[in-house]
Amino acid sequence: MSTQRTEIPPHHTASSWAVDSLDPHHRGTRPPSGRNGLARPAMVLGVIALSTSIVFIGGPLGVIGLILGIAALATAKRTGVGRSKAITAVVTSAIAIVVSVLVAVFTVWYANKTQGCYQPDSFHEYKQCVRQQFTGN
Repeated sequence: MSTQRTEIPPHHTASSWAVDSLDPHHRGTRPPSGRNGLARPAMVLGVIALSTSIVFIGGPLGVIGLILGIAALATAKRTGVGRSKAITAVVTSAIAIVVSVLVAVFTVWYANKTQGCYQPDSFHEYKQCVRQQFTGN
């Protein structure tokens, strides 16, 4: 049985591309090139949006993070870099938007339900009024 020895050019000896190029299934492929400058800021913005979505700030931040995340996904498709960060950005931003909308809807519903309780003389009266609004007594 004869084995052939494949020589690797000296300028490629330290790169993983040279080792991968010996594999017949990877012939002609190169390592990902390019950058994805939007992936990291989009991910950070998505995480911040998610953590602040309970206080309404996360909604607008989530919209910005979602836009940047989608742009980062498009760049990742072209360059092959930053795909996981872009997906994280899109998911966290979308969740932040949903949570912010739910908090806004709940706040409006609660304010509407308890609008007759906003003029009490004490906090105890306010609690009693709110309890009456929800129990119907």
